[in-house]
Amino acid sequence: MGRPDDTRNDAVSRHKQPSAAVTYDSRWAGDLRSAMLCSAVVLGLLLLIDWGAGSLTAPRATLWTALAMLLFLVLYPARVSAGEGWLASRGLLRERRVRTDALVSVRCLGGVSQRLRLRDTEGGRLEINPKVLLDNPELWHRFARDADESAARGHLTCGATALRRMSERIDRETAQTVFKVSGLD
Repeated sequence: MGRPDDTRNDAVSRHKQPSAAVTYDSRWAGDLRSAMLCSAVVLGLLLLIDWGAGSLTAPRATLWTALAMLLFLVLYPARVSAGEGWLASRGLLRERRVRTDALVSVRCLGGVSQRLRLRDTEGGRLEINPKVLLDNPELWHRFARDADESAARGHLTCGATALRRMSERIDRETAQTVFKVSGLD
């Protein structure tokens, strides 16, 4: 049975470019390794402590394994990718996608973990960590170019200030990196 947003996903899929034009988050593999390592270390420590106390049993080992798997699910990083006119975030179970050339709003959400909330004209919604765009200049440039196109078309009604601040932040951090690498720090 189809979901209500299947027609929107079909429209976005038609807009999708060939895989050669897709840009991916370059740090995703490292984040995935970190999530696996953290979960394995927690599992190892729990089993070691339980074994050292002499209380390790099969049901307890199963419980610790389930706890480590739950930790992995919480830490699993979303894989962000972008193509011409779209940005996607793929988690374990589903992929969310927005048309960046038809953005309606861009909002920066503060708090413990900053989030960038995007919404397009077709109702697509996506939340990503802005650090992904900061750490991946190719993703940022593709996203910024399409967002500028959306603003030029008059679609972007909310978020021009958030995009400008994000651009300034990326420019500032890029300049700081260049100064550090060149020794002018």
